[in-house]
Amino acid sequence: MIGIRNIIITFLTILCFCSSLLAQENILDTYIKEGLENNQSLKQKLFSYDKSLLALKEARGLFLPDISLNARYSIANGGRVIEFPVGDMLNPVYSTLNQMTTQMYALGLADEVFPATELENEEIEFLRPHEQETKLQLIQPIFNPQVFFNYKIKKDLVDIKKTDVQTYKRELVAEIKKAYYSYIKTEHFLNLIDKTTALANENIRVNEKLFENDKVTIDAVYRSKSELSKLEQQKAEIVKNNKSSKAYFNFLLNKPLNSDINFVDDNIVEFENELEQAKTNALTNREEFSKLEIYSNINEKNIKLNKFNGLPTLTGAVDYGFQGEEYSFTDDDDFVLASIVLRWELFKGFQNKYKIQQAKIDSYILQSKDEELKNQIQLQVINSYYDIEASQKTLVSAKDQELTAVKAYNIIGKKYKEGQISLLEYIDARTTMTNAQQNVIIRKYDLKIKYAEFERITAMYPLNEE
Repeated sequence: MIGIRNIIITFLTILCFCSSLLAQENILDTYIKEGLENNQSLKQKLFSYDKSLLALKEARGLFLPDISLNARYSIANGGRVIEFPVGDMLNPVYSTLNQMTTQMYALGLADEVFPATELENEEIEFLRPHEQETKLQLIQPIFNPQVFFNYKIKKDLVDIKKTDVQTYKRELVAEIKKAYYSYIKTEHFLNLIDKTTALANENIRVNEKLFENDKVTIDAVYRSKSELSKLEQQKAEIVKNNKSSKAYFNFLLNKPLNSDINFVDDNIVEFENELEQAKTNALTNREEFSKLEIYSNINEKNIKLNKFNGLPTLTGAVDYGFQGEEYSFTDDDDFVLASIVLRWELFKGFQNKYKIQQAKIDSYILQSKDEELKNQIQLQVINSYYDIEASQKTLVSAKDQELTAVKAYNIIGKKYKEGQISLLEYIDARTTMTNAQQNVIIRKYDLKIKYAEFERITAMYPLNEE
């Protein structure tokens, strides 16, 4: 029966532990989801990403024709004049014809005589006094490398903005976790200080009774009250930290800063990650590598763009509209003009050549940054890994210290009530126990905070792609 009872107790203990751990994770995951939906800085990153998508659509529009309506009405006075000597050219001809027809008429060979006329020389004004032109103009790029590569680069810039969003999400998740654990740590500090205050009040009560029975002097009572005042000062500082940590956590979630935070106390899960696997995971999934690769792609496109800049561009244009001195939209006033425009910059002072050389140097810089980033991230993983490993060991040591300090306090407390030891020894034992308990809280939640940072460094926390 005793064996079955022990098995049941063990099973219930494990079940309670698993339920507590699951509840803790569910609460925290809910807060993380809330933060990813409402955080203002993340929203700004998403707005920047949406803006880059619109810029991509704008670049795509450069492939389409540009259609515009252009209207012009002009009034002119003066300017250049074109002289056309029509009189000087035709009047001698007319005079000769008149003489010939007169002679033929006199001989009876012609029925009539041309009238004697004089033609005046014409002056044609270069600018019309009144003129209007209303037309639709269509311009279509046929071959333009700048339009093509501009679109490709804008597409890569969209991916960079998306990578920025994912990077900030990962940082936000880690920050929410660290703020959450920092808040819980202050809650445990408050609980501990309340327990210690209760012990201090009990010590005052005991000393007052011992003083009444002439077993201690009045200074013991004063010393006990002095210790209580110290605890009240410590509590004021802890309350301040508690409110600050609560406000920061709610700030990350974009909630009212004084909103309550739910949490369930849990135990530490053993850290079982392999260092090499953690390095591989970081080098594979960290967004910084994707961003660096995109920048390399942009640089390659920039090189190609400058190479293609030596080729001509070809553009088609079609105009249809109406011209005349007055507004009249008839078949006699309309016109159509179609053009193919070729532009070839034959020499630009070797600008494209130098731009290509600069872009190639940028490629070397990006390759160097890639190597530096790999080493930097591996160093981060190593430091974080061994930091957690050391924190686990110090937590075990802190728990052992707490256990021995509690046992020592219980023994010394009994001796003090029996008048076997001094007040100074009792206060020292209680202080040692409180410090040991406080140290366990610090080590426990600092370990959780370090593990949250380890998750960020190794890119372990799964993020939803958007």
